[in-house]
Amino acid sequence: MPPNTEPKRPIRIGGASGGFTDRVAGIRRLASDPEVDAVVGDWLSENVMTGYGAGKQRARKNQSTEGSKTLEERMKTANYASTFLQCFEPAIDEIAKNGTKLAVNAGASDTELLAEVCQKMIKDAGHDLKVVWVEGDDVTDAFKQMVADGNTFTSLTDGRTLKEWGFDPICAQAYLGSLGIAEAFRQGADIVIAGRVSDAAPTIGLSTWWHGWENDQFEELAGALIAGHLIECSVFITGGYYSGFKDLMKAKKHINIGFPIAEVDHTGVCVIAKEKNTGGVVNTETVISQLVYEISGPWYFNSDVVAHLENVKLETVGEDRVKVTGIIGSAPPATTRTGITAHGGYQAEWHFYLVGLDMEEKCQWMEEQARAAIGEDLMKKFSLLKFHLHGTSPINAPTQEAATVDFRIFAQSPDPEMFNPSLPDGFSRKLYEIVLQSCPGVSRSNDLRQSTAKSYFEYFVTLMPQSACNHRVHCLFGDRKITNISPPKTTKQYPEQNSSNTKTPVPLESFGDAELAPLGYVVLGRSGDKASDANVGFFVRRDDEYDWLKTFLTIEKIKELLGPADYSGGKIDRFEMFNIRAVHFLLKNHLDRGYNSGSKLDTLAKNLCEYLRAKLVPIPKKFLERGRV
Repeated sequence: MPPNTEPKRPIRIGGASGGFTDRVAGIRRLASDPEVDAVVGDWLSENVMTGYGAGKQRARKNQSTEGSKTLEERMKTANYASTFLQCFEPAIDEIAKNGTKLAVNAGASDTELLAEVCQKMIKDAGHDLKVVWVEGDDVTDAFKQMVADGNTFTSLTDGRTLKEWGFDPICAQAYLGSLGIAEAFRQGADIVIAGRVSDAAPTIGLSTWWHGWENDQFEELAGALIAGHLIECSVFITGGYYSGFKDLMKAKKHINIGFPIAEVDHTGVCVIAKEKNTGGVVNTETVISQLVYEISGPWYFNSDVVAHLENVKLETVGEDRVKVTGIIGSAPPATTRTGITAHGGYQAEWHFYLVGLDMEEKCQWMEEQARAAIGEDLMKKFSLLKFHLHGTSPINAPTQEAATVDFRIFAQSPDPEMFNPSLPDGFSRKLYEIVLQSCPGVSRSNDLRQSTAKSYFEYFVTLMPQSACNHRVHCLFGDRKITNISPPKTTKQYPEQNSSNTKTPVPLESFGDAELAPLGYVVLGRSGDKASDANVGFFVRRDDEYDWLKTFLTIEKIKELLGPADYSGGKIDRFEMFNIRAVHFLLKNHLDRGYNSGSKLDTLAKNLCEYLRAKLVPIPKKFLERGRV
């Protein structure tokens, strides 16, 4: 900012989408408020990107004919987030009326095409808005060349090398930072369409453009990074997935939860608010819930900046308004997170429903019969074969449905013929054969489509130099200017994240008598995923409860609560955020390769926190007497 220049007021940025399934009305609702300066949204989770990336690589074989196709024909095989268009089209009039800026990561592997489609929609609606798209996240060619040149890539989740991973990469997609988005708005953009930028990049880019920050103003950028993280998942910060959800139900605020708004000032400090006259709530607890979600430790890495979270502070500054301070910024790494997609093979599953007494013996019967029917020779052809019991069957259950459990057989193989239902010696036919031999109280599903072959992808997360990204900004207006975006000039190399049990333990006996109760009677939290890693953050409402929580909830205790069946054996990192009374854990490689290829029901670790909150632990009686969460 030039000297003697008054800082601009905070930019008000609305978060309209936390994923490709979010509400269609999000962009329109936020853009209809003239006090909202800009809207951001995320349509590209890692599991979505794998499919689009693989689809784009298949489409590259037909590139010679792409130029002769009309826009409508190209749209039929597009690899962008089509649900974004459902949200964008009804918002065009409001965006034009109020001059609202829009920045989204929805382009996936066809960002240019999506930008062209948006431009046509705008024109058809009778408006003249300037559209820009951001290139550079597809690093497939650069990655393959680096591999050919002998570069070694290591997985961020399990430490394996690419060679040890053993799959043939199809595509590589890097997380771009915000520099291209900021430049697009400097050039006059109204709409910025990006592919795989970091979830917070649209908010950082908008804040940088609005306040005129330089790329080395790390304190300001770090504040905007956290603001972007807080609103990137839409209503996760205004009541969605909130451990205290019953409070919203009592207040009749659980319907039509309002979209969040981040007010980012010229120092990077933000205030989180929400739409007027909507359900949901913004309080310190909902903000903490989102803050501890999908982070990996005290340092929050981004291609533009690293935000240090240990000293974060929250302050209620009005109804549905929470101020976030205490974020420290430092230079980004020279690398960026990159996802490598490979075809993993084929998978299928079979479901038997069991009910009643002697469930352990019934499951043993079913598994032993299934293994005998499949046979050793066939089982050797599976890359994975697992038997799962989901649910319990209590005695004297109130309904038959409440007593029914799912016995699930899950298999993967590189050969799709293994799951061909017409083959007499295939997976499906062999399991059919045990139906009439089953134990009592067994029913099979009336939908057997899951027992046929389904293609799946493997995902390898690693780091690539930011300089490998062909980061460019493309204007679809005027002289259609193209601007190259250089990687950050100032970077820093970081060691492993700090991890330890508490440095300031308090004797647990000092809290008085305790009794067994669910951890969640006192403790709130949130969990999530990053590839095959899972994270979970816990927090409490009072200082003495935090003294107890940080002492009690150690790395060893988390392993104990998970138990041998649910603890993967991977490394667990732990750190504390004392100002917000939170303890955070990162469970490395917890999710069996992640969403696309994993065998678990909780594919995205969304259930992990609630599972742990339901565990019985000795809780001081004086905490329980205050009333449960």
